Amino acid sequence: MKMKRIGLWATGIGVVISVGLFTVEQGYTEEKEHATTCSLATVKGRYLFATSGMIFPPAVPQPVVFARAGYRIFNGDGTGTFIATSSENGVIVAADTQEGLSYTVNKNCTGTFALLNTTTTTEIFIAPNGEEMVAIETSNGRSDDAYSMRRVGPE
Repeated sequence: MKMKRIGLWATGIGVVISVGLFTVEQGYTEEKEHATTCSLATVKGRYLFATSGMIFPPAVPQPVVFARAGYRIFNGDGTGTFIATSSENGVIVAADTQEGLSYTVNKNCTGTFALLNTTTTTEIFIAPNGEEMVAIETSNGRSDDAYSMRRVGPE
């Protein structure tokens, strides 16, 4: 009698474990089928940024220490606005500069943006919820600048 109870308990535990494993596998499969994708609308709102570093020749005759802070407003449709203050070697060279920008977003949450009046291209890597992104300038096969941006508001 005692052996039958132990056998029933063992069978019951085995069934519970099997159902649990089956559920985990189904959940994982569903997760893969609903993989995160990004779109232009993922990047919408005001994103703060700050960066500093050095600009090297051939972009400038002598190395320059720079700092830049501001925000970008992404409209969710591939357009936006850049507003920032920049310094070079400790001297403000542009205060509250405002310029238009355009951007792309790929399904894998990568993309680019560019200021409309420059040839600078920046690669972006976007969090799936659009709250943050990291960026690296990639113009002319070189980079002087990499930074992160965080969404702080709707515009």
